[in-house]
Amino acid sequence: MSRLNLLEETRFEKLPVSVFTNQHAASINVAQRIANLIKTKQEKGEKAILGLATGATPVGVYAELIRMHKEEGLSFKNVVTFNLDEYYPMKPDAAQSYVTFMSEQLFNHIDIEKENIHIPDGTLPESEVADFCLNYEKKISSYGGLDLQILGIGRTGHIGFNEPGSAPNSGTRLVTLDDLTRRDASRDFGGKENVPTKAITMGVGTIFKAREIILMAWNQKKAPIIKKAVEGEISAEVPATYLQLSDQVEFILDSDAASELTRFDTPWLVRDCVWDAKTIKKAVIWLAKTVNKPILKLTEEDYNNNGMAQLATEKGPVYNINIDIFNKLQHTITGWPGGKPNADDSQRPERANPAKKTSIIFSPHPDDDVISMGGTFIRLADQGHDVHVAYQTSGNTAVWDDDALRYLEFAIDFAKVQGNDASTLEQTYKDVRSFLEKKKPNQPDIKELLTVKGLIRKGEAIAGARFAGLKDTHIHFMDLPFYDRFKASSKVSFEDDIIQTMELLKKYKPQQVFAAGDFADPHGTHKVCFNIILTALQRLKLTEDWIKDCWLWLYRGAWHEFEIHEIQMAVPLSPQEVKRKRLAIFKHQSQKDLPVFPGDDSREFWVRAEERTSETAKAYDQLGLAEYEAMEAFVRWEY
Repeated sequence: MSRLNLLEETRFEKLPVSVFTNQHAASINVAQRIANLIKTKQEKGEKAILGLATGATPVGVYAELIRMHKEEGLSFKNVVTFNLDEYYPMKPDAAQSYVTFMSEQLFNHIDIEKENIHIPDGTLPESEVADFCLNYEKKISSYGGLDLQILGIGRTGHIGFNEPGSAPNSGTRLVTLDDLTRRDASRDFGGKENVPTKAITMGVGTIFKAREIILMAWNQKKAPIIKKAVEGEISAEVPATYLQLSDQVEFILDSDAASELTRFDTPWLVRDCVWDAKTIKKAVIWLAKTVNKPILKLTEEDYNNNGMAQLATEKGPVYNINIDIFNKLQHTITGWPGGKPNADDSQRPERANPAKKTSIIFSPHPDDDVISMGGTFIRLADQGHDVHVAYQTSGNTAVWDDDALRYLEFAIDFAKVQGNDASTLEQTYKDVRSFLEKKKPNQPDIKELLTVKGLIRKGEAIAGARFAGLKDTHIHFMDLPFYDRFKASSKVSFEDDIIQTMELLKKYKPQQVFAAGDFADPHGTHKVCFNIILTALQRLKLTEDWIKDCWLWLYRGAWHEFEIHEIQMAVPLSPQEVKRKRLAIFKHQSQKDLPVFPGDDSREFWVRAEERTSETAKAYDQLGLAEYEAMEAFVRWEY
């Protein structure tokens, strides 16, 4: 690409951005740049002064630096580090402290001198913090300033812990954390209420003094804030926008984090496009939303005034384009998610044959099935398909402690009423009570408590699936091993999970598999569960003939919904079906009224599910299609 074309394509971007296929490749690039800096300084007999970040973003960078140290002899003897921040108050040996993080992720594995490591002190009396911060700044200056500062970015737009409202000339100081930042950290602390409300952080002004600044961001969750930071106006509400003022900064992104930048999201606004079917569909739907018109009312003037003149010229007349996209959207709508028997299926999202399909709905948690596709679940059962539901994990981390006690108390009372010996239950109850009285934030539950919580979720799942029309023989609890292993370590093998999933698939040989494709899940469980299913299907494809007729459909709804241009099957729901879905969700009483892990959305699951499906139906209506009460959306995944 010529320099002129590159400038045109990136004209909405107010600072340099490099985009890599995935975070692994990006992390290796950043690590190599750090290594080159260290080596250059070594050759000159100088120290390399690094500003380091914590969190999930730089983990891959640190892993590559460790590899280079162990395999290539990269030495850190001449390296001096200053960490961006630390929670306050925070003991250095706490699991959530950044001292612990840096030791585990980097320092314990390289030859850096301990006296060259600097991390804000979270143990100081508050009266001493201001002097510490001043001395932190002086110490950085005594080394001649930072050679390189690496950054992540929070969803508030914070860099370090410089939250919205931070000044561009701010120095190292004690700050109050934004509520969203604390929510994002809540899983590490066993609940938002346990996350410190304050932190010590380098200031924006401190960061700006670095001779080079690299901000890294990975995954779709960071895409909205990256767009604001890169293309938005400079604002104290998004502190990362201050980086637009620096000549030394570069954003290093993976393709997901970059996906909402104009050159990737709406490329027709910055350059000529290769107008394939996917791009045309997205562009026309975008245009209809932008000018607030149904698709069939879009004019050539609308195309020309909104960066789509090339499409009108190459593929026009525009009315033909409109009709084509309208028809494509119309063909995604079906009241027969298992395929309509004895019907022409050439324009339908699912096959007509076999008329009775075996469908397996994989549900990462015990309620994702009814929350995300409850209406379709019910309809598949009502239309006579052989529907199975497979709950991949126990969900036993998402039950309140007092709910578990309540169920144990019920079990003891019931045993006594029946004249049975309740001594074992009573001892279990005492053990659980004793544990809970001393339980620390984020401390893993004892086995007995996890068992009770798992049984609570299991009972609710059975009730929900029965309500949807399933026999007990069609309800499967996989209890995949990775879920409990994750409680002890994030580095686990998934081989036995994959094998177990393969066995279930081989037993029932489904024509349809439904899996959660909502990777914004705050636990990360959805993505892990999807990867297990995908790997199982890919392996089976090598040896099993039936797998060729097995389609994989992704659903969303618990956290986010698919964009309209992505949807390949939209199942409309009547008001009565919406009510039935709501009642199925109500069976999951432990997740009402406030679940343990609600994510960013404060609405109850049944409310968010109804409102999201209603919004999808309204979006179809506004584009000029039929008006429905609600719609559940699906995307087919080619494997």
